[in-house]
Amino acid sequence: MAATASSAGRGAARSARSSRTLELLARGGYAVSGLLHLVVGVIAVQVATGSASSEQADQTGALSAIAGTPGGTALLWFAVVAFAALGIWQLTVAVSGASETADRLKAAGKAVLYVALGVLALQVVSGSSGGSGQEQSMTATLMQNPAGKLLVGAVGVGIVAGGVYHVVKGWREKFLEDLKGGTSGHLGRAVVVLGRAGYVAKGVALGVLGALFVVAAVQSDPQQAGGLDAAFATMASQPYGAVLLVAVGVGFAAYGLYSFARARYARM
Repeated sequence: MAATASSAGRGAARSARSSRTLELLARGGYAVSGLLHLVVGVIAVQVATGSASSEQADQTGALSAIAGTPGGTALLWFAVVAFAALGIWQLTVAVSGASETADRLKAAGKAVLYVALGVLALQVVSGSSGGSGQEQSMTATLMQNPAGKLLVGAVGVGIVAGGVYHVVKGWREKFLEDLKGGTSGHLGRAVVVLGRAGYVAKGVALGVLGALFVVAAVQSDPQQAGGLDAAFATMASQPYGAVLLVAVGVGFAAYGLYSFARARYARM
């Protein structure tokens, strides 16, 4: 019975992967992700120059900024659908599109991430997003017992590992494996430069974010944890922090521009 259900699941996943509509919507998810990273990058630079608050410099702040533009609400509704489609696409990869266990787990993790972004977009467009305060509340709830502290610490270590992965992937240009074409000529070389800078910058931000979770667990202080806004605020408070934050912001914007190319040339 279990084998039959597993076979049926793989069959359904293969059928979904053959859907041109799902593929186009999933590519739209990469494009929306690019827009989010671009907006976050711009806000990070504004934080570094003192023209914006660090509380705005996360996915929620970027989505809220998009919502405030003409046509922004319609774009956010598209983001909900596109992120859901990209999450479903990654789930089909996890079920039937990857042969290695590590690749399946990575695809499953990406599926969770994109679905979560879709939910966040839905919360913003419907006015029910809690932002970083909600994250800190969840962290505080977890840290009410020793096992929760260990879990928060483990999450932090996992985020740091993800940051290192992004830096290595960017520096070694392994992100080119995600693309099918689009890397030749002057435009192609620009895509490579943007991807490299974007992955490294995102990795640095994730490393700081993960470190904050570890510190929160060690000090039993959930207020130390937070989202990208907290990571950017921490960077800005360091010596030469404004310069570092500008560099990271430009890197996030570069990742956003790279994501537009990925929407067109991604291996699906």
